[in-house]
Amino acid sequence: MTRSAGLALLLLGLLPGCASVRTLDAAKPGAPIIYAGTRLDWYALHGGCCPLDRFGAEAPKYAGLDLPVSALLDTLLLPLAVAAELGISLSVTGGN
Repeated sequence: MTRSAGLALLLLGLLPGCASVRTLDAAKPGAPIIYAGTRLDWYALHGGCCPLDRFGAEAPKYAGLDLPVSALLDTLLLPLAVAAELGISLSVTGGN
């Protein structure tokens, strides 16, 4: 296995612990949508007391390591987050 393949597998293994994925799974009403994972990491790094109440998800154990990954994922998902914030239903379905 090449070094880059090993790194890719490691990153995929960490994805379920990613703040962006956690906030998407939580779907807490009133929670931030735009850059939610990045904001959750930032909140945890600055000693936020109640991430579950504010974001609907617990912060990752290593928020400092997760921050760049969450920022990248939140940037990729930004068009969908803006649409959700504006209340636009994209009606996207997958499969056959």
